[in-house]
Amino acid sequence: MHCYFRFPSLLLGLVLVTLLAACNPDQVFEKNLDFDDRTWAVQEKPTFEFQIEDTTQRYDVYFNVRNTSSYGYYNLYVRHTLIGPDGKQISRLLHQMILMDPQTGEPLGSGAGDIFDHQFLALPRQQFHQPGTYKVMLEQYMRQDQLPDIMAVGVRVVKSPTAQ
Repeated sequence: MHCYFRFPSLLLGLVLVTLLAACNPDQVFEKNLDFDDRTWAVQEKPTFEFQIEDTTQRYDVYFNVRNTSSYGYYNLYVRHTLIGPDGKQISRLLHQMILMDPQTGEPLGSGAGDIFDHQFLALPRQQFHQPGTYKVMLEQYMRQDQLPDIMAVGVRVVKSPTAQ
């Protein structure tokens, strides 16, 4: 009978978490894409589109990664390509993201069980010079065509704190 009491409190908790995340006035964009079979194939190049209206503001661009504890490496190399509203490439960089402690193999990030979430500041204080739609394409840059145990990647864009 106590199962009926748990469901409403669980539902209420999920609603509150969703509302708190939605109430962040500094967040401009966040989206994550799941990979089939928990594997990031080299030919999969997730692309994320977001709107920038205020070109006087600086923004922090984060890359999100979700992996299992069975991931075979301590790091993940990802190359990004940032395209402006005019279709021109703004930047293209290779990033090394540390997912596990290189010495102990202990997973980093936040998680429960065998699933861990990471958020890496990839482009700090990025200035966008034109209003409009920007695109970020992510490519896994490991030495393996099929990269198992990477479940999802994503992009998050937030307004940078002004006191930097």
